[in-house]
Amino acid sequence: MLRHRSDLVFPLALALVVTACTTTQSGSTASSSASSSLSTNGGAQSAGLPADAAGATARLNSSPRHGEWAMIKVGATDSLRLWVVYPERKTKAPVIVVVHEIFGLSDWIRGVADQFAADGFVAVAPDFLTMKNLPQTNDSAATAAAVAAIRTLDLAQVQLMIDAAAQYGMALPAAQKRYGVVGFCWGGGVSFTHATHSPTLGASVVYYGTSPKTELLSAVRAPVLGLYGANDARVNATIPPADSAMKAMKKTYEPKIFEGAGHGFLRQQTGANGANMTATQQAWPATIAWFKKYLDS
Repeated sequence: MLRHRSDLVFPLALALVVTACTTTQSGSTASSSASSSLSTNGGAQSAGLPADAAGATARLNSSPRHGEWAMIKVGATDSLRLWVVYPERKTKAPVIVVVHEIFGLSDWIRGVADQFAADGFVAVAPDFLTMKNLPQTNDSAATAAAVAAIRTLDLAQVQLMIDAAAQYGMALPAAQKRYGVVGFCWGGGVSFTHATHSPTLGASVVYYGTSPKTELLSAVRAPVLGLYGANDARVNATIPPADSAMKAMKKTYEPKIFEGAGHGFLRQQTGANGANMTATQQAWPATIAWFKKYLDS
């Protein structure tokens, strides 16, 4: 039985997209993926991995886990919409804040949150465009408005939104008082920056996001895992300076670069002649192991 309850509070989908953080078009959405995701998506639908963009809506609709919308305050005037998914476990779980791409809080990001819950975490996915009042459509909609809106965000306020989402998650009765952050594309850079911002962060995972300026890295306390496609020169040019600075300061930063994979490989798992899938099959278990090591050990 579907228990996501999105019809009770907010419409199921927001202003989203099925493309990765590239110009490549992914194709199908809910209507086609529901019938084909288990047969034609191959490994993208393998147990233990998030669905890719084409299969995310079908995976959400068949999830046995409880997901719900919440609305919280950030400061005196801002509101923040959250998608929250709970694991099925007897003990309290750490919280993972899932930071979306430049395209907004898509079904794909909500599916990633659902997979974190499947792996034993309370997953909280904020919609950083909550206050932008964009039209609410589905994952097949054009995303120019969402991309433009993301670029107008105050990045300092984004960090306060993550703080608020984490505090909300950790206050849930089913949650531990420990949290990590993970982000993708635009959100990958945000998740690395959050490690420079929050002294209470337990762990950060960066999926193909740019590194902060080296002068900011002295504030990092949490261990950071970086996961990158080799065919992503723009992002990867920021890895060596961060790696050198973090090593010099004896801070934990482990960058992993997957040969042949491109930017957005977790969303576009069938691309790059199989390299994106290989990257996914290695990156996701590494992500879960990282968070279990530093948050749930």
